[in-house]
Amino acid sequence: MSSRKTVGLVLGSGASRGWAHIGIIEALVEAEIPIDFIAGCSVGAYIGALYASDSIQSLKEFLLRMDGKKIFSYFDVVFPRSGLLNGSRRVQELFSMHTNVLTFAELSIPLVMLATDLERGEKVVINSGDIIEGLRATMSYPGLFAPVKIKGRWLVDGGLVDPVPVGVARAMGAGVVIAVDLNSRIVSRTRPVHALAVIEDCERLPAKIDNSAPDTRNELMKKMSDFYESAENRFKHKTSEMFRRDLVTPDIIETVMTSISIMQERITRINLAVDRPDILIQPRLGELKMMNFDQVAHAINEGYLGVQEQLEDIRNLLVSP
Repeated sequence: MSSRKTVGLVLGSGASRGWAHIGIIEALVEAEIPIDFIAGCSVGAYIGALYASDSIQSLKEFLLRMDGKKIFSYFDVVFPRSGLLNGSRRVQELFSMHTNVLTFAELSIPLVMLATDLERGEKVVINSGDIIEGLRATMSYPGLFAPVKIKGRWLVDGGLVDPVPVGVARAMGAGVVIAVDLNSRIVSRTRPVHALAVIEDCERLPAKIDNSAPDTRNELMKKMSDFYESAENRFKHKTSEMFRRDLVTPDIIETVMTSISIMQERITRINLAVDRPDILIQPRLGELKMMNFDQVAHAINEGYLGVQEQLEDIRNLLVSP
């Protein structure tokens, strides 16, 4: 009797489109498709880490109850020497508010994060040690967040070299690789979904939430939400004063992120042609800019639909010899 094939889920980079990964995981879990390994890059690593720590349900509920644009305003505009935003403390807050997991060893599913060596231009695999440190590295968008130094190497976003790290998942031992590419220009066939229409459906994702101190956790989330309610206005005011731009001209953050997105799209095409996944899911989010953080429900829904469209193929791969 042959054992089933192991499944590696590759969650690619894509800024605000990354919320689609929640819908991807939701659909796979609902269909009882096993996830044995996770390889993530940038926002994909963040979503993957929360799923592997059994806390993705908390993230989904949090996002749907907030104006998604406030997620980006969590980061302080400080204009340090090597980056526009200060992400060190905020990344920890955005992760730790959903889970108490601190290290890779505590995860229920093996997870690998991908970063880029800033000096050598090499991909760097992070799969042990402190999770927050790994997230800071893989999510360090060049020009926006300062590089992170780990073991003597300055690291930035892994999407610079491999936005959809299929090869990493195969190296982990995955027999079947399901990859998610968020950088395609395929446009949605549905209208954006309002968050309130999806909140009631949160129970679809059977993930564990830390209930050891529910009142404390809820109070913390409320305080953070209230605090960052005003952060977006401060953020816009500060950047407007610094650059004194008119409203028609794209701002510096949108320009940087869109430019990197264009580059990642080209790199992804080349990499996927060389190292093809068994299943490639490309959520229809081409109409979203990289800073459309207010389209949380829409992105989640498109991720969910992306799996549904290929569910039969996925099942056939798992049972084929």
